Amino acid sequence: MVWTGTWVSDRLGIELAGDDELRGLLGLALRRNPKRAHLLVSGVLGKHVPQLPSVVHGHGVTLGRRVRALLGAEEAARAVVLGYAETATALGHAVADGLETAPYLHSTRRPVASVPSAGGFEESHSHATSHLLLPEDPAFFDRGGEAGRGPLVLVDDEFSTGNTVLNTLRDLHARHPRDHYVIVALVDMRAPGDAGRLAAFAEETGARVDVVAHARGTVRLPEDVLARGLRLVEEQDGSTADPLVPCAPAVAPVRLQLGWPAGLPDGGRHGFTPDHRARLREALPAMAARIVDGLGGPEQAGRVLVLGFEELMYAPLVLARALEEAGLDVRFSTTTRSPVLAVDDPGYAIRTRLAFPAHDDPADGPGERYAYNVAGGGFDTVLAVVDSAADTPALHAPGGLLAQLATAAPRVALAVVPAHTPVPRTPDRQEPPVLPAPLRGPDFSSYEPDDVGWLLQDLSAVRLEAPVEEREEAVQRGGAHYAESLPVEYQPTEEYQELYRDALAGSAARIARAVGTVTELVLAERSPRPVLVSLARAGTPVGVLMRRWARHRHGTELPHYAVSIVRGRGIDANALRWLAAHHDPADVVFVDGWTGKGAITRELADALAGFPGFDPEIAVLADPGSCVRTYGTREDFLIPSACLNSTVSGLISRTVLRDDLVGPHDYHGAKFYRELSGSDVSRDFVAAVEARFDEVADAVDQQVKEAASADRAPTWEGWAAVERISEEQGIHDVNLVKPGVGETTRVLLRRVPWKILARRGAGADLAHIRLLAEQRGVPVEERDDLPYTCVGLIHPRYTRGATGADGKAVGSA
Repeated sequence: MVWTGTWVSDRLGIELAGDDELRGLLGLALRRNPKRAHLLVSGVLGKHVPQLPSVVHGHGVTLGRRVRALLGAEEAARAVVLGYAETATALGHAVADGLETAPYLHSTRRPVASVPSAGGFEESHSHATSHLLLPEDPAFFDRGGEAGRGPLVLVDDEFSTGNTVLNTLRDLHARHPRDHYVIVALVDMRAPGDAGRLAAFAEETGARVDVVAHARGTVRLPEDVLARGLRLVEEQDGSTADPLVPCAPAVAPVRLQLGWPAGLPDGGRHGFTPDHRARLREALPAMAARIVDGLGGPEQAGRVLVLGFEELMYAPLVLARALEEAGLDVRFSTTTRSPVLAVDDPGYAIRTRLAFPAHDDPADGPGERYAYNVAGGGFDTVLAVVDSAADTPALHAPGGLLAQLATAAPRVALAVVPAHTPVPRTPDRQEPPVLPAPLRGPDFSSYEPDDVGWLLQDLSAVRLEAPVEEREEAVQRGGAHYAESLPVEYQPTEEYQELYRDALAGSAARIARAVGTVTELVLAERSPRPVLVSLARAGTPVGVLMRRWARHRHGTELPHYAVSIVRGRGIDANALRWLAAHHDPADVVFVDGWTGKGAITRELADALAGFPGFDPEIAVLADPGSCVRTYGTREDFLIPSACLNSTVSGLISRTVLRDDLVGPHDYHGAKFYRELSGSDVSRDFVAAVEARFDEVADAVDQQVKEAASADRAPTWEGWAAVERISEEQGIHDVNLVKPGVGETTRVLLRRVPWKILARRGAGADLAHIRLLAEQRGVPVEERDDLPYTCVGLIHPRYTRGATGADGKAVGSA
């Protein structure tokens, strides 16, 4: 076979000298990096070159056993292992596996505000130089017992100049001095002069420093290699274009459910203990079985590449290893930040590359990322494994990683590991009290107990209602937030109730079709076993219906909870903590009734930034604002549950967030209006829609099929329309513009409306709007240019003395 360093060696005169096995471990490629021309490409690391997972893991474990033999069992039990991001994160894990008893940490380029740095260093030749050390346990580097700190084992893929290791040793020795260091690498490629610097550090500090490597040698570089290498890269850039062009996948990737153990870290970014290792080993066979089932078995899966993600190497590696043990033909590699020239030549280590935008909102800003030797690898299936912080719209966008993988393999699957959210340990930290179980009917709400669990606290005994006009004035003057009180519940007239009944009879099938479509999309694309979490309260009837559809159509009982989210104040963090403790956050699907301009969609995305295990995309019944990818319809039509308040939502009020009622360890609050039970239609609404499930089943299947191949990327057309309306009406505040039938109804029921813009000829969808507007003396303006069926305008700069009926924005009275 041709050595994969031949192409570079012939053109630049770079040579490897040393142990016989060097060429079997390393190839050569050219960097797009002004600091170093060449790249030593490991064939056994699992970064740039797809390799058998048993080979990748086995090399690290072997090194770990050699370290254990060097240290002896007693010292090995006191050791800690530190790996380097991004290339050596899995190698360091595997070395720790070989040591068996050592905890593991790897450096990271992903800062976490809540975790203080335990050190840092620079990797001068790297494409991204700065490394952070962020252990969840601040005593990580002090392990060792009464005998003092134990040995520190530093793991990197290659030991070249020794600069990175020396930077690390000096930083850590100043903070946590110890008397023994072990440097571990697949290959030790130091020149003789570089070896002397490590000996000088040992003499200076009095510490023992050992080096353990699979092979040793040196790289012989001509004096002008950097300049010649850069010229060669420029020449090749014009003649070796990337073999594949960006395009969107024809079919959405298969999303596989891992069943990742709750609370188990995704890797060593913040520390990984022997107990974590044992839990992961125990869970791996079941996770592998889920993957095999999700891929349709070994024959349908074919030749599989498990593709990890930058620093997330170990979890994908051990999953790939478990698949290998289950009999699949599987290889392993990961994506990377490093820009490397691709040359399709058997004597060159990087044959092909896929380029795509970063999809984890990196701290150092957006940039291009790469997957090497995937295209042309003969893979039938590529299983991308990312952490939940990287499962973003950018991952799924045209030109994103999944789209690029779809050009390289007939089948793409996605598995998401929950990103670990560290909780820093401090000696004086008090654990928060155990959060209470969800509230359920009939004690709280009129729904069946299994239909929904409310992650709320019951404030039924507290007087919270205030007249609508009084609340509006307080909110607009800045003296209160709308979530600090409740409007007096609107009691519908008989005429209005008749309109609601007519609307339900006329649209039940339409709603059932949308419920079926959004539920099937969730099951197919988000998680086969989703945990539905509705945004109380408009989303809760939809969550109940989605749960009913899954049971009716698939015999599946989906968990369903309702949580509070408050515009400007975020989602209930305690509710998220309860969910994370009881379910895999990657399975959580947030549910709402409809989108208006998308304010809550954005609010949720911002609120979840501190909870990276959760997917921020909402699933909605109707998406007239084009704000989400997962929806039942994008039509703006009357959803009868929007016509009423608590009486169609389990007799539950809007949610309340007030400092004197909601403490730091409390859920947000709400009231249960038991006294309105005589007017309650919550169960009737659900039953009326559920009764139409069978008749719409075929239509749902067709819609889901069409949706799978459609471009459903959000366009945010609604937000743009709201901004335009806000300016042309002289309001200059998008929060006072409520687009769509559902939001307009809310304006008329709970706010002080100024006027209604209605699309001419909208018909029955606006019958209840016209009646409410008439009852409240609100003008309705017919328009031909609305992207929504209607838009409700809240009275701008409201005071109880203002009228604003002349069609112009008003000032304070």
